Amino acid sequence: MVYMLQQTLVLIKPDGLVRSLTGNVLTRLSETKLEIVAAKVTRVSQEMAEEHYRELKGKPFYAELIQYLQGELHDRRKVMALVYWGHDAIEKVREVAGETNPEAASPTSIRGSFGRIRSSGLFENVIHASSSEAEAEREIKLWFHPDEIIVDLYPTKAASSGGIQTRQWA
Repeated sequence: MVYMLQQTLVLIKPDGLVRSLTGNVLTRLSETKLEIVAAKVTRVSQEMAEEHYRELKGKPFYAELIQYLQGELHDRRKVMALVYWGHDAIEKVREVAGETNPEAASPTSIRGSFGRIRSSGLFENVIHASSSEAEAEREIKLWFHPDEIIVDLYPTKAASSGGIQTRQWA
């Protein structure tokens, strides 16, 4: 069996934070034995939410999805963003996360245990997990700067701002 060293983005969405599920979610994710190589709590701008969900633009639920990620539906305008790293990270995290639809998710998964569906039909599924290596790279580069991650995941280039040396994505 070949194991691939991978990284994946995980977002604990505003509904997970407002319902105090962070500890529960992190405990379930710890079962994967992956390493957290970046973590932060951040406010989500409309531009960030739109870029994150750009492939869903035009869907009937898109506007509500943007509001959801921004925290407008829960009066909690923040998410916890994490990068998990290790062997087969994407598959392991997605297995623990469960199906996107909380009703279709295994009852032992994060979404099956804590997710719900709003009366509008929007899935409040507590977390986001990258679905592929290409998506993980795009999302990690969107949510994190290279210096916020403790391992070198992707190529970077040197940058200088106000005399301070930093790195940015190449």
